[in-house]
Amino acid sequence: MSNIIGITMGDPCGVGPEISVRALAGMTPQERATIRIYGNLKTLEAAREALDITVDLAPHVVDLPIEGAPLAWGQLSPVAGDAAFRFIEKAVRDAEAGTIGCIVTAPINKEALNLAGHHYDGHTGMLRSLTGSKAAYMLLASERLKVIHVSTHVSLQEAIRRSTTERVLATIRAGDAHLKRTGYAAPRIAVAGINPHCGENGLFGTEDDEQIAPAVQAARAEGIDAYGPISADTLFYRAYAGAFDLVVAQYHDQGHIPVKLVAFDTAVNVSVDLPIDRTSVDHGTAFDIAGKGIADHGNMNSAIAYARKLVSGAAKRG
Repeated sequence: MSNIIGITMGDPCGVGPEISVRALAGMTPQERATIRIYGNLKTLEAAREALDITVDLAPHVVDLPIEGAPLAWGQLSPVAGDAAFRFIEKAVRDAEAGTIGCIVTAPINKEALNLAGHHYDGHTGMLRSLTGSKAAYMLLASERLKVIHVSTHVSLQEAIRRSTTERVLATIRAGDAHLKRTGYAAPRIAVAGINPHCGENGLFGTEDDEQIAPAVQAARAEGIDAYGPISADTLFYRAYAGAFDLVVAQYHDQGHIPVKLVAFDTAVNVSVDLPIDRTSVDHGTAFDIAGKGIADHGNMNSAIAYARKLVSGAAKRG
């Protein structure tokens, strides 16, 4: 498997170009040799100028055209949304061909993406569509807290509908396999309840007893070290304190809020169960500071480091 990391530049009007360039500039020559940035060279050069740093970009850029590049910083643009899609599409095809070992995505703007006619709820849905995958799960990884989600970008009402026994079990399986791949021999997986106090024996809802508990029992029958459902108001503290290696969250905010509280600048977004590997920064396009040369690239460094871990693990398996 290739050890090349492919960084997609993200929305050309956001901070993606800056954090990509700054991350590249901070690498050793040996590390830099394993990086390809899927983006637009003129935009990346404008980002380099905004940062006032010196790094040779051309050898590391898969240059894709954007009409009128560089575009104005901080502006919502369907042209930018289309470009962001094309960067990702090209990187996915190269990952499928084995040219690169893992994709690291800089932030995209969902509104710009949809204005350009690419109707996805975000990176995960887009990657699932591009690869023809039936399922993909969002995992947020930080040093002390890791969370995988049963559902993400849907309404709370729809999220409750999606917390079926089959889907919860599939999420547990995906999380278990991913952690084993990254070095956990027997991951301890806790499954969050969906209702307050896991429904309090049906007083606050029956979903936990009827849908989630059977999934945990089935996972344990398969040899997975799974626990739950556990009331979410105590579970995340227990996991952060070391009682569990991974939490299965039932919906977007249930998982995102605790991770962003404890690891806002360092958490990495990982797509699990795709035929290709992908990590991402866990922040948005930050249009308000784009082009000012002040965007923090620490989260990008974390995403690249996680990507290197995945590539290294895949290489060992190969």
